[in-house]
Amino acid sequence: MMRLLLASTLAIALAGCATTYDTAPVASAPAVTQSTPEQMASMEPGDSILFWSDERRSAAFRDMEGLFPGLEVAPANDPRELRRGPPLSRDVQVAIRDFMAKTSAAGVMVLDDGAVRFEEYGLGLMPQDRWTSFSVAKSFTSTLLGAAIADGAIASVDTPVTDIIPALAGTAYDGVTVGQVASMTSGVAWNEDYTDPKSDVAQMLAIAPVAGESQVVTYARTLKREAPAGEKWVYKTLETNLLGLIVEQATGKSLAAYAAEKIVEPAGFEGGLFWMQDLTGGNIGGCCLSLRLSDYARMGQFALEGGKGTVPDGWFAKAGSPLVDFGADAPGFGYGYQWWTYPGSYGAQGIFGQAITIVPDSNLVVAVVSNWPTATSTANRAGFRDMVGKIAADVD
Repeated sequence: MMRLLLASTLAIALAGCATTYDTAPVASAPAVTQSTPEQMASMEPGDSILFWSDERRSAAFRDMEGLFPGLEVAPANDPRELRRGPPLSRDVQVAIRDFMAKTSAAGVMVLDDGAVRFEEYGLGLMPQDRWTSFSVAKSFTSTLLGAAIADGAIASVDTPVTDIIPALAGTAYDGVTVGQVASMTSGVAWNEDYTDPKSDVAQMLAIAPVAGESQVVTYARTLKREAPAGEKWVYKTLETNLLGLIVEQATGKSLAAYAAEKIVEPAGFEGGLFWMQDLTGGNIGGCCLSLRLSDYARMGQFALEGGKGTVPDGWFAKAGSPLVDFGADAPGFGYGYQWWTYPGSYGAQGIFGQAITIVPDSNLVVAVVSNWPTATSTANRAGFRDMVGKIAADVD
């Protein structure tokens, strides 16, 4: 279900355009620096990541910093040590390796009560290398929303979007709350079809920047309402981008700078992170962090432990609950605040097989990064859930 084209590879050929427009101001933070892409000039308009070779994707997924503009966040001052636990049973290790081989996984890490029970790499990825997140970033943006509420920068999820972004008054987002954006229940019509070059998701980052205005706002102005706010769920990457803008406007900081304080430091990331920017200089809330596999696992552990001191008490329990229930067609499945919910677990997902799954009752975190042959695969997602189930049974 999770899909993201990287908006026509950031519509990309952002290339020549990327330096044409002034970027939005970035709040100063010693842990955050600008990343200057070195390879964008070699990309052609319409050069879609969906049609790249497996080899080209694997190389790109390890080096998004060299392809796209973004902000670089330094590692935590005190990285969280991941202690080693006993290995999983032989049968479960075999099952994980079989899954990795069948799905072109670049790495899998399993944390049981914070201890590493399994860690293995493929596709040339090494422990110190980073790999792109695609829509796993959405759950990071959700976490920063929780942090902004805890800090008092945003009153609550019931705050109207227009209180924070007045420029959206009179648009389809007038009367929509921050929580409805976070749960993708705004009622705004949207087309997330990556095979359609005229779809909203293919156009949103290609829209010409307007001086003094975020691309998110510029594209949001073009949208229409199809249902009352709160009544219909539709997966919309723009809404996570909007959520990111809401956090940036409310806190006065880029998502990267705020993540440095509210995620990287408290979660103890060992390899820092890179967060891509759009043409107007805002971090793209719905996509494209680059992290080490171990830091994906640390993020899952941070959520499992509740993010104490960073987000409100109970934030992850609510954000990872089925605020939207997919019903009889998918029993036990739903969507929270930018987290997918499954029977007994919740998690973050991104195209080409990126995922963090958290099983609270088993104190379990499973992180995987991949280069699936196709952007989406129902069979591979089901296979991953089945593998997580086997791991949970082994550690319980």
